[in-house]
Amino acid sequence: MNLMKKMMMATAMIVAAPTALSTPAMADEFPLMAGDYTTMTGIFIEDSGWTAYASYLASEWKKNQDFAKSKGWISDYKIYYVVDPRDGEPTMYLTQTFPSWPSGTEMEKRNKEWEAFDKRTNAQLDAESGNRAKFRKVTGSMTLQEATVR
Repeated sequence: MNLMKKMMMATAMIVAAPTALSTPAMADEFPLMAGDYTTMTGIFIEDSGWTAYASYLASEWKKNQDFAKSKGWISDYKIYYVVDPRDGEPTMYLTQTFPSWPSGTEMEKRNKEWEAFDKRTNAQLDAESGNRAKFRKVTGSMTLQEATVR
């Protein structure tokens, strides 16, 4: 299922949940409030790739996350090691937290700002990503939305 369909389903569930779950004992207001989104990208790192990938994360990846944070596009980012991964599971997760999904127009605007900031072509970025494939594999990603109790 593509990301847009997932977002629409999640939104529909949040909107429908107060009606579906209402009982006489419940207050008029649904007890959970939708919050920020967090994307989690799973990374499998080859045994010989830890230093190379850690160096990339500490330089280019961090620089890009700090830029996105300075623009208000994300509110936080983190790196998590998986302490006890099972066979085939990611050994690391990279996260980004953000308040809302940008519109198509906003995304185009951000892409132009990013290109001006980064000063590399898409071909260069693709080649660099391919080079990282020697020591890491992206295993997938998911987006979560925080729910807080009112």
